[in-house]
Amino acid sequence: MRALGARHFAMFLLAGLPCVALATADAVSDLQARFDRETNSVRKAKLLEKLGDAQFEQTRHASQSNDYQTVGLVMEKYRDNARLAADALKKEHPDAERHTGGYKQLQMHIHKAIRELDEMIIIAPSEYRPPLELVRHDLSEIDDDLLKLLFPIRHPQEKKPEGKNAQPGPPSATEKSP
Repeated sequence: MRALGARHFAMFLLAGLPCVALATADAVSDLQARFDRETNSVRKAKLLEKLGDAQFEQTRHASQSNDYQTVGLVMEKYRDNARLAADALKKEHPDAERHTGGYKQLQMHIHKAIRELDEMIIIAPSEYRPPLELVRHDLSEIDDDLLKLLFPIRHPQEKKPEGKNAQPGPPSATEKSP
């Protein structure tokens, strides 16, 4: 009797998998439509978190079904969305160091996407790896760019803003001494 119950339960779970995949696809399409309509760059970047998580769920279901073509298409769409969100932030708030809203969330989520892609690349058949690796490379470049915007490197040659507490230093090599 227990074996019969376990068999029915397993069949119920298997029958529910397509429903989960359809629900995920609906969530992705709804979130994608919201993302496409959003005009505020910070809200767009924050919305990418929800959209991206739904897309990651969709790729997990596709990889379980050995549908790596769908995995590639979904991750390419994620990359395109991430690029759009980053470009919108740069346009609307060019000083990421002072206006970090959106930049931090986008950078962290893109980093999460890179980890997801690393896992997918490992399990994907060899013929599906090159497109996934290309998407990973593109996301890595966007991630690096966002990090540079958030944490710019200051070189010693750059002039620091002078204030009340500025200490006079030795004259530089370009300055003439009397």
